[in-house]
Amino acid sequence: MFLINYYIIGYRRKEVLQNLQNAFPEKSEKEIKEISRKFFHNFCDYLAEMIKGFTISQTESRVRMQHLNQHLFQQAKDEGKNVIMLSGHVFNWEWFNALSTLIPQKNCYPVYRKISNSFWEDKIKFIRNRFNNQSLEANDVIKHIFRNQNDGNSVYMFVADQTPNQHSVSYGLKFLNQKTPAFVGYDKLSTRMDMIFIYCEMKKVKRGFYQVNYYRIYPDGEKFVEHEVVRKFHKLLENTIHKRPDNWLWSHRRWKYKDYIKKYDE
Repeated sequence: MFLINYYIIGYRRKEVLQNLQNAFPEKSEKEIKEISRKFFHNFCDYLAEMIKGFTISQTESRVRMQHLNQHLFQQAKDEGKNVIMLSGHVFNWEWFNALSTLIPQKNCYPVYRKISNSFWEDKIKFIRNRFNNQSLEANDVIKHIFRNQNDGNSVYMFVADQTPNQHSVSYGLKFLNQKTPAFVGYDKLSTRMDMIFIYCEMKKVKRGFYQVNYYRIYPDGEKFVEHEVVRKFHKLLENTIHKRPDNWLWSHRRWKYKDYIKKYDE
């Protein structure tokens, strides 16, 4: 898959190189090309792992995805607070699913964004609904959270570095050396509800094996102020990307709406 894509099809190769150059202006052309090449290797692994996601067993999933700091979920349960998990497009974010079999919460809700192709939307929902998960479409999740009892029995899984829709771009920040539109839906929850926010740092240990470390995000004061959790999430994600830059989804057109930002924080 890598050979065909990288040398023949060239799927978004120019976009990947441009994104890397903008994010890491201090790196040489040789370094950028090497990161790009490794990224496409990881991207092809991700595609194969997506297919495996349809049939992977609970046991194999636990072996291939190691979850660290699981005590944070018991802590949330003991405090009687629901959890918002914030991850980025770091390989392989689709393999979080079996976490639902390891933590004390009885409800796990992976959040997905509706896509125009109904076939692929059904497939994504099928993968994310495995192991008794209940996927929620992004436009419905906020209403669901406000209506659901905040009692420590629910976990919501956000891939939070999504590009907001053009009409929804209201806030931006500096991320990877660029002015970046930020998805802020979960920010409303941080200022209006007493929930626990957990950052998910993904690490690819070797091909087909991952480790995810969970970190609780705390407010600077008694509670989060507007956009605080958004800034802290992006800072944590940026640190993760700098550690292993070839593991983030560089083909994602993350900055296409940057000129529509209405409010921007350095």
